Amino acid sequence: MDNRLFFPATQRNRECISDVLYRIIKKGSVLEIGSGSGEHAVFFQKHFPEIIWQTSDPELLHRKSISSWIEYEDLTKKMPQPLEIDVEKIPWKIPLRLAHSLQGIVSINMIHVAQWSCTVALFRESGKLLKNGQFLILYGPFKICNKHTSESNYFFDNSLKMQNDLWGIKNLEEVCYESKKNGFYQEDIIGMPANNFSIIFRKIL
Repeated sequence: MDNRLFFPATQRNRECISDVLYRIIKKGSVLEIGSGSGEHAVFFQKHFPEIIWQTSDPELLHRKSISSWIEYEDLTKKMPQPLEIDVEKIPWKIPLRLAHSLQGIVSINMIHVAQWSCTVALFRESGKLLKNGQFLILYGPFKICNKHTSESNYFFDNSLKMQNDLWGIKNLEEVCYESKKNGFYQEDIIGMPANNFSIIFRKIL
């Protein structure tokens, strides 16, 4: 059964996110938190054949879509099935093979459609899983010095809060402070199309 979902934003940003990943991807496994439809995952797996892209999502509908995309792209022999990970249900249940081969964690367009405690849990568990020098990458819109970087982000933030008053675009300084509490430092902040950013964190402790 074809359970594929289609998220238009994926088509617009997957190439530019791939360019960021090219800078740091090595052999091993990458864990994606909040994989959504799975469109990013299969695209990155095909672009980085030397790694294993491990998807995850708390929503069954999304996990079914991910599985369908893996099958559609003929990646069943390469990509494992998605994990059921809710960032706040800790510790995350991940296979030993993933824990041993993990080189980094990626989360795309997740923290602004979640409450702040999800960001806290993301850094806490990532800090436990990752070793010195390994990366955590966040992609999405951010406020800087508690100010929106564009008018469109201001309206987007309001629309998110109308759906759930705990959602919304996070302040970059607060995110970075949370990262430091869990042994990360901000290696780079990269401006992306449509007023988004890729933030690269590295584990140092």
